[in-house]
Amino acid sequence: MPKRIPEPELDAILAVVAAHPQGVQVSAVREGLPYALPPRMLQRRLALLVEQKRLVAEGRGKGRRYRAPAVITRSGNLIAGNAAVEARAEVYVPVSAAAQDIRQAVRAPIQKRRPVGYQRAFLDDYRPNVTYYLPAETRQRLLDMGRPADGGRPAGTYARTIYSRLLIELSWNSSRLEGNTYSLLETERLLELGEAAEGKDALEAQMILNHKAAIEMLVDQADEIGFNRYTILNLHALLSDNLLVDPQAGGRLRRIPVAIDGTVYHPLEVPQLIVECFEAILDTAAAINDPFEQAFFVLVHLAYLQCFEDVNKRVSRLAANIPLIRGNLCPLSFVDVPERAYIDGVLGIYELNRVELLRDVFVWAYERSSARYSAVRQSLGQPDPFRMRYRPLIAELVAMVVREGMDKRAATALVRQRAAEQVPPEDQARFVEVVETEIMSLHEGNIARYRLRPAEYHTWRQGWR
Repeated sequence: MPKRIPEPELDAILAVVAAHPQGVQVSAVREGLPYALPPRMLQRRLALLVEQKRLVAEGRGKGRRYRAPAVITRSGNLIAGNAAVEARAEVYVPVSAAAQDIRQAVRAPIQKRRPVGYQRAFLDDYRPNVTYYLPAETRQRLLDMGRPADGGRPAGTYARTIYSRLLIELSWNSSRLEGNTYSLLETERLLELGEAAEGKDALEAQMILNHKAAIEMLVDQADEIGFNRYTILNLHALLSDNLLVDPQAGGRLRRIPVAIDGTVYHPLEVPQLIVECFEAILDTAAAINDPFEQAFFVLVHLAYLQCFEDVNKRVSRLAANIPLIRGNLCPLSFVDVPERAYIDGVLGIYELNRVELLRDVFVWAYERSSARYSAVRQSLGQPDPFRMRYRPLIAELVAMVVREGMDKRAATALVRQRAAEQVPPEDQARFVEVVETEIMSLHEGNIARYRLRPAEYHTWRQGWR
């Protein structure tokens, strides 16, 4: 997969451009950056930002200028420049004051952040069932949300009940947090029919298929999985299949140094120390009694250690589901989690050994997953204002897909087109996900809300491929 451009570099370019509401030329962008960047590299980054619609390019040749696009806010106001960039940056999860401090620290220019190495004390100072990253009231709240009414059933029962949805949504959301560009419907088509999306990198399809295999292992072997070498190493082998430069590195602890783009954190390099810390993480996690504390502990420490050559965060996200699946609790699918919020939280672990931001993301994500899978809508308070704001357009698109007998490919194209035409840029990704989820959730018992007749629904369902 092509090497991803570090987000802090893109943020630095956006900041320079936003300081010039009337537009700025490439030479001025280069001069305004806090670091030297070769002309061709800068051009590639500018082209990427234009492609992502985070910048607007005007003119040609030497007269070409870049500016921040105007944004229509949820109140209907038009803003531009610095305000537009700031508005898009606020697509985030609610966080505490301590988490806001972490967010600010990890978003400072990378040259101003102090390089740090792996801090063994961060792991060694944790005492199972004495130290807690999650407060007692938070753990209880998550348990109340995630525990099914028919508790006491065998391990994995809950996950198997929602298996088809979990397989698609966890595969999609975890891949999305790695920059994968597949849509929810494209992911469903890939997993159910084996059809890769046109124009997408084959490695993106491989990433999603690997998630499917890993989730299948966790659910099918719910009675056997745990925080042991077998589970975690095989989880990595499945998630990294056909994605590593060295095929033998799948399921094997790291023996070489690695660097992580966009951070000043330098992971351990000595293989023996990596093994020691890996074993300590497993032993500590296995000794924790509370399933949510277990889940968050491994989410933090497996990613922090970087015990594999690559695919570490993916392993940590799926490993966080082990105690939830074993405990017959609602799984964590990271639904609706903004990529930037998750990355900021992980950087807070890497560079500061502070858990508050990632903890806020974890708790919010579990609330969303519980609402999705456990039908505990009251945990989210009032109806989703986003869905209410776009309710007419959502209903129109769902009905159009059914009445015109669209298949998944045609539906994906329609939803993306309408989003680009009628939805502000900062809301487009969420809007597409909401509409696709509504389409995928259609059944005989809810088609009346879209004023669809049973005959229309059954005709459409026969061709829904």
